[in-house]
Amino acid sequence: MSDRLSRLGDVIDDYCPTCRLLLNHDVAALVGVAIAKVTCRTCFNTHDFRKGQVPAKRKSKKEEPKSLVDQVLATLPPPPVIPLASAAAPPPRKRRDLWAEVKRIQEQQQKKS
Repeated sequence: MSDRLSRLGDVIDDYCPTCRLLLNHDVAALVGVAIAKVTCRTCFNTHDFRKGQVPAKRKSKKEEPKSLVDQVLATLPPPPVIPLASAAAPPPRKRRDLWAEVKRIQEQQQKKS
């Protein structure tokens, strides 16, 4: 590394909170000789200089369900209890023989005439 001090417009590596990556940045502001603000060259977001340190990952909640579907299902009431089909089911319907109905109607019409 060189012993040269940073100047406005210099390109340095820093963590961008918008892109969530370690990317090239332009020096946007100095306080004395220390870098105060930088601008991301990818998304053009200006933010405080983070000295290239990536933040620690967030810890997940212990009791959080695994998926959004589980969260929604946890808020719903339990399904109703359905009785067994043998106790509450109506008797099966008798199937109609349509050709027999047609013959019966024709016979009735012949008797009337």
